[in-house]
Amino acid sequence: MIPPLPDRMLRLLGRTEGDADTLGVLVRDQDTRRLLLLRALLDAAEAAPAALCPPRALDRLRQDWALLETAERADRGAVRTVLLHPLAGPWVQRCLRGLSGSATATGPGPELRADLAHLSALAAAAAIRAGIPFATRLTAHDGLLSLPTLGALCTASATSTTVDIAFHDGELTMREDAAGPPLLAHTQPDGTTGSADPRWLPVLALPAVPSGTGPVPLDDVDPYRTDGSGRRPHGLSAATHIDDHERKAWAESWNGVVPLLRIGGEHRLTEAAVLLRCLVPLGPPPGSGPTGESAAHCSGTRREAFGAVLSSKPATPAYFASTLVHELQHTKLSALGALVPLHHEDPEPRHFAPWRSDPRPFDGLLQGAYSHIALADYWQRFALAARRVTHRDLAWAEHARCREQVGAVLPVLAGSAALTREGRVLVNEMITLYHRLDDCPPPTGHLARAEAYVATTKVIWQQRNGPHRP
Repeated sequence: MIPPLPDRMLRLLGRTEGDADTLGVLVRDQDTRRLLLLRALLDAAEAAPAALCPPRALDRLRQDWALLETAERADRGAVRTVLLHPLAGPWVQRCLRGLSGSATATGPGPELRADLAHLSALAAAAAIRAGIPFATRLTAHDGLLSLPTLGALCTASATSTTVDIAFHDGELTMREDAAGPPLLAHTQPDGTTGSADPRWLPVLALPAVPSGTGPVPLDDVDPYRTDGSGRRPHGLSAATHIDDHERKAWAESWNGVVPLLRIGGEHRLTEAAVLLRCLVPLGPPPGSGPTGESAAHCSGTRREAFGAVLSSKPATPAYFASTLVHELQHTKLSALGALVPLHHEDPEPRHFAPWRSDPRPFDGLLQGAYSHIALADYWQRFALAARRVTHRDLAWAEHARCREQVGAVLPVLAGSAALTREGRVLVNEMITLYHRLDDCPPPTGHLARAEAYVATTKVIWQQRNGPHRP
């Protein structure tokens, strides 16, 4: 049996690297999974009881699917841009969960109705990108009608309202009220849709990473950029809309990212070009001060939103680059773990991780160590290349802290008897990278402070969670 990933590629990934071919294997697997989920959605709707998916809703799903098929025949790449957009992942999984629920006499709840209706918006966005004329009626929610990857109409009503939408010869017309003026927008050569009407909120397209497939959307209008449950992952602030001033600040910071990623090695540029599909702006973390006045920031990824990085606006391009290095390791390792099992450890949160105050499950420990060792490597390269003393000191401090954090948990990872063969190769390569970092150690002062930081963190963790935990 041919393994899904050759050992050469697995070893590259274990060193937190990966060439375009290696990363391409992960991308193709994730894309295939997304397309299968979309097909499963239509099948689940067909099989669902009428109380969950009424005939009218099912007919609309079929119409939307037919429009997607028409658009794909005209321009497959345009349609895939919409269907493989990271934030379509959380949406399709919500739909499948809703359709697998218990039927009630009152029919589907408002959340499931809105989720199923979102396929109409996806189909419309795909048709616009493919240049297919159409006319339809969509429903706006919470004051916005989102066309995924393109932008959103800000409606006059803050509640649910219908919007008539038509597209022909590159012109998009959206009308909320028959008596009011329509919104007119036009498609652009770069795939964006622009309008002089202030009601249109476009998705900002950041310039493509070299060798990337296209511009990187900064998506602050898609309704599925958070999970919709009100829960926030550890340390993350809420998704936010950004104004013109903030968009300019993001764009300026982004312009400085590419040369800083290159400092970390060509593989850092490659992973950004291949893996990064959109950025989702978050609000600043609590206590960080006004946006842009502090280096404090928060960031994260979602397994179901492959290719998305959620982040508050980093204070500098250097922190922006390090955020991408950090989060794209999570993207990479999650995709690898979906392709091949890396361990069979149980999910109980019991392990000490110096970057978290709460106990972590083994998989979370592996994820954190993987991203932090990539950061240690990145900041070491940054320090060695820095010309200014302040930049060099900052980079050595970050490197020393990340390296010490990883060193505190590598024995737990290496000592696990539940690692698979692939997991053992991955962890062994992480250990090799960890020792390779010793070739250029940080200045003594930075090393001492990092050791003291990790030791103090462990004492506090044990006081909070109990010394009996491994």
